[in-house]
Amino acid sequence: MENMVNVYLFGKRYQVPAGLTIMTAMEYAGYELVRGCGCRNGFCGACATIYRIKGESALHGCLACQTEVQEGMYVATLPFFPLEKRVYDIEQIKPTEQIMMQLYPEIYSCIGCNACTKACTQELNVMQYIAYAQRGEYEKCAEESFDCVMCGVCSSRCPAGISHPQVAMLARRLNGKYIAPECGHLSDRVKEIDEGAFNELIESLMQKPVEEMKELYNNRDIEQ
Repeated sequence: MENMVNVYLFGKRYQVPAGLTIMTAMEYAGYELVRGCGCRNGFCGACATIYRIKGESALHGCLACQTEVQEGMYVATLPFFPLEKRVYDIEQIKPTEQIMMQLYPEIYSCIGCNACTKACTQELNVMQYIAYAQRGEYEKCAEESFDCVMCGVCSSRCPAGISHPQVAMLARRLNGKYIAPECGHLSDRVKEIDEGAFNELIESLMQKPVEEMKELYNNRDIEQ
């Protein structure tokens, strides 16, 4: 076959077609991805991957679903990174600077190395949103971290041991609960769902074949 490249998956060499993503290259090589990854019946961010190109010293972080293979690519996936997730009741805490200091005090040990931003698979300014969290500016932190998929690659490179995605999640929850203006339209829709207004429609959808459901989804009316 033409346009084949050599990649090393978990230390073993495979020849795969150029243009494949790391994820599809793994499947081409015979790996069966049946759980975990968002586009394989799991959650987005679970295909966090570390790779290095043969002959180069730089270590790169990416998501396997959106990164194409390269010649001489050495790949290792990170299906789970042990982020520190603190337990709290969103109904009992308030958006004060003290709550971040109480739950995630390690953010104040940030040395400003910017390794988190350089490693981010979504190219987010991670160090900046951590700085917002330090100052209790949760609305800005929520906005800056909005596209985070919780893959944990940023935390894997952090010398201070910060769980950046969990800090961002707390900021977004505080922003949504206490700071952002209430959306009356959303509240009304939730009330309608609780009252069973859509039960019949949901039951009808559940009886339809998958292909028909896809067609309905692709041709749905989208509110402006």
